[in-house]
Amino acid sequence: MGVLVGKKAPQFSAAAVLNGSEIVEGFSLDQFIGEKYVVLFFYPKDFTFVCPTELHAFQSKLEEFKSRDVEVVAVSTDTEQSHWGWLQMPKEQGGIKGITYPVVADTNKTISYNYDVLAGDFYYDDENMLRNEGELVAYRGLFLIDKSGVVRHQLVNDMPLGRNVDEVIRMVDALQFNEENGEVCPANWQKGESAMTASHEGVASYLSVN
Repeated sequence: MGVLVGKKAPQFSAAAVLNGSEIVEGFSLDQFIGEKYVVLFFYPKDFTFVCPTELHAFQSKLEEFKSRDVEVVAVSTDTEQSHWGWLQMPKEQGGIKGITYPVVADTNKTISYNYDVLAGDFYYDDENMLRNEGELVAYRGLFLIDKSGVVRHQLVNDMPLGRNVDEVIRMVDALQFNEENGEVCPANWQKGESAMTASHEGVASYLSVN
């Protein structure tokens, strides 16, 4: 699928851990359509090094997301039991205890595949046996989904490269500014700064909205 911007976000139903402790079945993004924006982010593995820094970084900004009507949801190809165990481990020991947003178990790897962030691939060998090439885990994909369920922004990092959570918030602000005012946001735009409006003559002018 590659670029999902402008398309409906692939839906799924999977097990997840909520509030750091409760395992639920059938977690879906359907519950947010018409109600909330969603930041859906993928990470490669539980019990690793860069991944917990990202999960804690999103948690530290969770109230800022919620104040913007945004739900944060994490996904990896680990099981819900693995997520639960990692969620019980203190941050000082490399765990993610304290994370309260949903952590989804993409055990069958179909969510990562449908969002086109699954590393590795399947193939058939000369004996028609199904094999895999590379490790079947998720890249660091991130998708900003609007209230109608459409992807408006996506970013995919290779596994060694952690993301900037403040940039995700900036993209939420830019999307909401555009929706509310119909204006476009130039490079490095920040909330509270002037945006741009295109005139009929094709010349961009600036608009300040406070």
